[in-house]
Amino acid sequence: MSTTTPSSVRETGPAGSVAAPATPAAADRSAAEIAEIARSVTGSAALDDTAWRRYLHGLPGVDKVGADGRAAMLGTRSVKTTSKAWALDTIVRMVDLTTLEGADTPGKVRALAAKAVRPEPDDPTCPSAAAVCVYNDMVPVAVEALAGTGVKVAAVSTAFPSGRASRAVRLADTREAVEAGADEIDMVIDRGAFLSGRYGQVYDDIVAVREVCRANGHHAHLKVILETGELATYDNVRRASWLAMLAGADFIKTSTGKVSPAATLPVTVVMLEAVRDFLALTGVQVGVKPAGGIKTSKDAIKYLVAVNEVAGAAWLDPDWFRFGASSLLNDVLMQRNKLATGTYWGPDYVTVD
Repeated sequence: MSTTTPSSVRETGPAGSVAAPATPAAADRSAAEIAEIARSVTGSAALDDTAWRRYLHGLPGVDKVGADGRAAMLGTRSVKTTSKAWALDTIVRMVDLTTLEGADTPGKVRALAAKAVRPEPDDPTCPSAAAVCVYNDMVPVAVEALAGTGVKVAAVSTAFPSGRASRAVRLADTREAVEAGADEIDMVIDRGAFLSGRYGQVYDDIVAVREVCRANGHHAHLKVILETGELATYDNVRRASWLAMLAGADFIKTSTGKVSPAATLPVTVVMLEAVRDFLALTGVQVGVKPAGGIKTSKDAIKYLVAVNEVAGAAWLDPDWFRFGASSLLNDVLMQRNKLATGTYWGPDYVTVD
């Protein structure tokens, strides 16, 4: 299948829009540069709770009715056959294939890694997934299984999923994953601190985790999980997005997948608006990862349409947009086969993860 973006997909963007020029990722910034940007954006030399409250609560409010309506409208976009072929392959390339269960075993992780590399063994045109996401203790297993394949190893860290631990414990958790070879760290923010207005603590936590990701020659990318289902309002989602980006996040991620609701299209639209505006303000591009609850290719295509129309074509790439999922990939594989052969596979034709 073609990996070139069809014109019918490109044309769903705003009139006259073009892909943004290449920009530095958050990972390219030093700690000093991050702090300087944060001070410049907030207009405060002291990045304390008072400064953060003044800045974050000064952001424009989100019109909930408008956000819900726009997401619903984006969900009605039709995708033609040639565009659908491109979209399905793009979704595969954006999947962080995930297993985060207490019953995980090395054998299950190896099987998941094999599926990530060759999602459809009988079809060499099927691309690999972006990453395999596991708990810390399974990182060495995933690293060994994925060596030389180009598929990344992501680890959930910082006392996932609750984040209820001291900073020292959370940093040690991250350090263990990075030193074991994780390419990406998915950290959780302290939602209790955020919701009680201790914004400086959340900012400092993210900065500290990011420093561990880059220590001793490592360059693990940092995805910051907001756990939007616990943030209650779209305004809080926007504030948490900006706080994470100003602290140096490479990606902002909706959810752990352990809290309901997990990813929703309206919340993802709010986050896409945030990364778009952050790029315009700072020149730094940050990625977005909706995770949890996205189970069908039909739903995932809605997210691709939202990415293109809200953030722009520059985000239609696994470097800038991911799906955190376990069952999504199977549905996409069934849809690929239907498109190629006219025959719809049943669930027995794909592996159960």
